[in-house]
Amino acid sequence: MLGTAAGGGLPQWNCACELCTRCRRGELAPRTQDCVAVSATGRDWFLLNAAPDLRAQLTATAELAPGPARRQTPLRGVLLTDAEIDHTLGLALLREGAGLTVWAPAPVLGALSTALPLREVIGQYHDWAWRVAAPAFTLDDGRLECAVFPLSGKRPRYAQAQPSAPDWVVAYRIRDPATGGVLAYAPCLATWPPGFSEFVADADCTLLDGTFHTAGEMSHVTASATNEQRRMGHIPITESLPLLNGGTTRWCYTHLNNTNPVADPASPQHRAVTTHGTHIPADGARFTL
Repeated sequence: MLGTAAGGGLPQWNCACELCTRCRRGELAPRTQDCVAVSATGRDWFLLNAAPDLRAQLTATAELAPGPARRQTPLRGVLLTDAEIDHTLGLALLREGAGLTVWAPAPVLGALSTALPLREVIGQYHDWAWRVAAPAFTLDDGRLECAVFPLSGKRPRYAQAQPSAPDWVVAYRIRDPATGGVLAYAPCLATWPPGFSEFVADADCTLLDGTFHTAGEMSHVTASATNEQRRMGHIPITESLPLLNGGTTRWCYTHLNNTNPVADPASPQHRAVTTHGTHIPADGARFTL
């Protein structure tokens, strides 16, 4: 887990809320913006989203260091869950890399060609492959099997003029056929849609949207309207936590907003989540499935 925070990270550069202030004082661990790296072999790696913090995340992760050749990198591609700036701007930071592949829902690829033309920008440096994230596809010559679940039609603010579609936001399920291990990734979950429980039922680890703890959280911290938080497309933890089943799944909340009290391990909200058997990983957490 290269990063575990929502847009802006923790601390957010222009925020002096309690959590950001305490983080600057060294009382809370900082969090970079949400991004995950997965590999079947430990040699070839694929990113789930590409955060604006990506350069710092890559240089902080030994497994993603270049070499042995001067321009050789273990990074092979990126899977995008949506077209949000916080999940796509990192692509521009990879522009020096040749031979990368980006998978994304069709509306997202369209937005990155028009409303936010990262494909054109990157094309001035290297000719990447841009592929629609079909309902099922494979990575690393079949060593990882991917499934896609459409979550919502929420478009980014910059893409409001783009055509509507049900798969502007998706979740991924990635299975390693060699081990049978399954990872599910859904950092942007507006609701708990029909069929989603079945989609993640066989996951050994599910990284779930933990942006907000409660539905009115931002209105208390930033004086914003509660309905504005709803429009951002993130189900609060207090609504998703009761829906998490038991079994062998390791449920993990990620994509924490800087207003979310669960970022403080000493908070009662954090204790309530972990008492339920659910995890709140920090940046740098590693899972072997």
